[in-house]
Parts: sequence; structure tokens; C-alpha cells
Amino acid sequence: MKRKKHTSAEDEAQIDMTPMLDIVFIMLIFFIVTTSFVKEKGLDVNRPEDNQAKNDKPSKALSIRIDADGTIMMGGREVDIRRVVANAQTYLAENNTDTAAIQAHEDSEHGTVVEVMNQVKIAGIDKVSVLVKKSS
Repeated sequence: MKRKKHTSAEDEAQIDMTPMLDIVFIMLIFFIVTTSFVKEKGLDVNRPEDNQAKNDKPSKALSIRIDADGTIMMGGREVDIRRVVANAQTYLAENNTDTAAIQAHEDSEHGTVVEVMNQVKIAGIDKVSVLVKKSS
């Protein structure tokens, strides 16, 4: 009578991992290739440092007010949005400043506020602060 060769259960039940690893790498390559990287657009915000050096000579900031209906006021007079750059440059020629304060009504359109900010930056003023006026 022939004897059967007894093998352990571990030897008989082996799983070949190669096909599974191939599928994992193919899926990884697929997800890397199909991922799209989009640079989000937004506004650059310069936050002040905690320990700012104080200037001896305070500068007079350019003051711009935007009403709820979109009216832009500079220097006590109404200004068209296309004339903000020219008025800001005139103000810069008369005053030594590098700051502007935009006081916007809370019901004013954000697009108007952003456009005024862009116009002021084009005029040469880098430091722009925005204040929101609450309606009473």
C-alpha cells in the first residue's frame, strides 16, 4: 500500500499576490493621471505683523466711501468707478501716503468694493483696508 504524502495546510493554501499588486498599481496610476490640479483664484491678503514698528510721522490715508446703492465718494464728492485711479493718483501727488481706507456699506455689492480696491492698487497704493458700515 502506498503512503500518501502529507503536506501541511500552509503549503497547500498559498495565494499569488502578484495580480492584486498589479491592479493596485494600475489604479494608483489611473487616479494620479485623472486628478486635476486647479489653482484657486482669490484676493491676496497682507496681514499686519504683531510687533509693527511705529512711524514717527503718521500719514493721512486716502478715504473712500461706498454707499449701499454703489455710489463712490472720495474727498466729499461723488466719483465714477472709472475715475478712481485718476483721483487716487491726484491724492497721492498732494499727500505723502501709502494707505487707503475703503468704508463700504454692508448692502453694497462686493464686486464694486473689489473693483475699487483694484483701482486703488493700480494707482500705486499698496496698503488697503476695508471697513464695513452696518446699516442702522
